Amino acid sequence: MSSAPRTDTAFEFIDSAEALALFCRSLRDAPWLALDTEFIREKTYYPKLCLIQVAVPGHIACIDPLSIDDLTPLLDLLYNPDIVKVFHACSQDLEIFFYLNGEVPRPVFDTQLAAPLLGLPEQMGYGNFVAEMLGLTLDKAQARTDWSRRPLETTQLSYAADDVRYLAEIYPKITARLEELGRLDWLNSEFAEYERSERYQNDPADAWKRLRGLDKLRPRGLAIIQVLAEWREQMAQQKNLPRNWIIRDDVMIDIARLAPDNTEKLGRIRNLQGKTLERYGARLIALVEEAGQREAQPLPGWKKRRKPTAQEEALTDILHAQLRLLADKHRINSTVLAGRKDLLELARGDAGVSVLHGWRREMAGAELLAICEGQRLVSVDHGQVVVSEKPGA
Repeated sequence: MSSAPRTDTAFEFIDSAEALALFCRSLRDAPWLALDTEFIREKTYYPKLCLIQVAVPGHIACIDPLSIDDLTPLLDLLYNPDIVKVFHACSQDLEIFFYLNGEVPRPVFDTQLAAPLLGLPEQMGYGNFVAEMLGLTLDKAQARTDWSRRPLETTQLSYAADDVRYLAEIYPKITARLEELGRLDWLNSEFAEYERSERYQNDPADAWKRLRGLDKLRPRGLAIIQVLAEWREQMAQQKNLPRNWIIRDDVMIDIARLAPDNTEKLGRIRNLQGKTLERYGARLIALVEEAGQREAQPLPGWKKRRKPTAQEEALTDILHAQLRLLADKHRINSTVLAGRKDLLELARGDAGVSVLHGWRREMAGAELLAICEGQRLVSVDHGQVVVSEKPGA
């Protein structure tokens, strides 16, 4: 494997409205474009967009949104439904555009989501993906760059340009391979999930669901954590600060568990910073009291822990065996299709597991469901596991 030898190192740095308009006009008939962003959010709730990289074959641009007041020409291009927007790991990029424009650009193609259909690992990083597809090693020297600082050095811009340079090379290759395998359309439902604007709306009322340790709380503690998490999310959004800068997760869990009724008791909680107590102590006590008047929302099913029965374990083992056979047939890693936790939930009758949706259902989910519904027979023939259709099924 070699370091990336760029035969075409040219890219355009765009920091004026005039140059942006000219660039966008040149791409208005493009069927697709590779897209990436650089941002920072260590000190804020909302990501601060610092650079936008766009590439089509033969043309790469790094666009500086900190120097251009009006990004309308670019947004018109990105929100053109006739142009496919190609990303690798699109979620955070789409979140940025959601905050920027109130909705996400469509349609999208995500090479990270597509990679497992070629037998590559799930959630594959961009560097490893480029190495696998092109045999090149990317320079990671600028991975921790503060993209908000100006001026940006040529090495920084070259690094950023590479994020779309090779994406534009890979996209035609990966779509051609998926087309050959008859799997290109399997991704449509998965991409559609990321195109939903609702995915990027952080409703404060749902903030508690992201926390760990909820299953250890009693009903009163669960009601408290729900009130606390909603308040913290609202504060973080209003102040544009990271959630844990308002109050840490572990501290909220301790407050929910101990339910202090005065600031003296609140102050005894480990890891509660003095400035947090001074700033929000009275409010936190009021929230604990308010939670006492509420009935806790039930835990989501995936947050509950219950020891599986012997029958559930046995059925999960059978499902896992069939999953491995199906994965081998399609030359794909079985863990990409489903993990053991997913199979256990399927054995328990959960229709929401990912293996029953999208391309995973096409490849394995339908057969696994047929086993659960008693429509398949499992046997051994000359040392080989055989899963066959049950007569009359």
